[in-house]
Amino acid sequence: MFVIGLGTSNPPQRYSKSECWEAFKASEWFNRLDRRSHLIAENVLTRDNGIATRTLALDSLDEVFAIDPDTLARRFDTHAPALAADAGRSALAAAGLAADAIDAVVVSTCTGYLCPGLTSHVIERLGLRRDVQAFDLVGQGCAAALPNWQLAAALLAAETAENVLSICVEVSSAAMYLDDDPGVLISACLFGDGAGAAVLSPAAEGEPSIIDFTHEIDGHGGQALMMPAGGSKRPASHETVDERLHFVKQDGQTVFKFAVKKNQEIALRLLDRNKLQGSDLDLYVSHQANRRIIEATAERLGLGMDKVVINLEMFGNTTAGTIPLALADARRSGRLKKGDLVLLASVGAGFTVGSVLLRWSL
Repeated sequence: MFVIGLGTSNPPQRYSKSECWEAFKASEWFNRLDRRSHLIAENVLTRDNGIATRTLALDSLDEVFAIDPDTLARRFDTHAPALAADAGRSALAAAGLAADAIDAVVVSTCTGYLCPGLTSHVIERLGLRRDVQAFDLVGQGCAAALPNWQLAAALLAAETAENVLSICVEVSSAAMYLDDDPGVLISACLFGDGAGAAVLSPAAEGEPSIIDFTHEIDGHGGQALMMPAGGSKRPASHETVDERLHFVKQDGQTVFKFAVKKNQEIALRLLDRNKLQGSDLDLYVSHQANRRIIEATAERLGLGMDKVVINLEMFGNTTAGTIPLALADARRSGRLKKGDLVLLASVGAGFTVGSVLLRWSL
């Protein structure tokens, strides 16, 4: 399987942490929350945590404080199809393909729900064929990009598709909520909106660019996340309260330790079975959620920061969208070059951990 085109899309509105802090202080919600919440938000939005700005599907930061169910659902319904289609259109252009060349489309998201799903919107907006295979993957959280590619690989291997359009889109501003729960509040300060897309195909010369996948679900890490309402014991990163989907409490230190440990384990497993070492890698592209996690994992793999892609400074955590967005950034900047050996890594809800080893072919 080859990556033959990449595309991205972000809302045009970009907001700095300081702008978010000032908007929060001026909002009605500031007076609803307690002093501890004020201190937490101030700490996250004023210290250096690797994030400087975020793109949000909001014409004004005042809108983020409207968190009734209808407003949040409408925000996702309005912006998710547009972002997904724009990223897909960009990937098609990069691949030099017309819309009718796509045989299957796979769309991942976790920040909203539509029925019919986002694939139907992408098909309409891009003018894909009516007989295109459509797959909506919902609820895989920050790890979704890699399972998305695994499904694409299966379709290509089965020869039921020649070109697959893979899209990961998140409107995190449609899942933001405010209360005195520290984890909920911190999440609202870190997540951003955006989409990344790739065209995947077997039709290229040379060795396949996707060398190997590995993936596992480890529920033992679930104690790092607040369990959903209703007594469920399954680990989660979202829950529905008062008809609103929103990010839930996370024990940051436990998430950090678990993510670094599992990222290292699964990366070494993938490298070992392909008779490779960390030093053989040209680039490491991880889920863009936490700079400390990325740096600590890279250190354990023996990688210098010159081989590590970090772009959360500009976008924040766009959950499923972070890996395709980071890949596209690395490609545009010239850091990602044809022939590079690249390791992709993701950690998401569940906890779901995945890695992809590829030889870049563009």
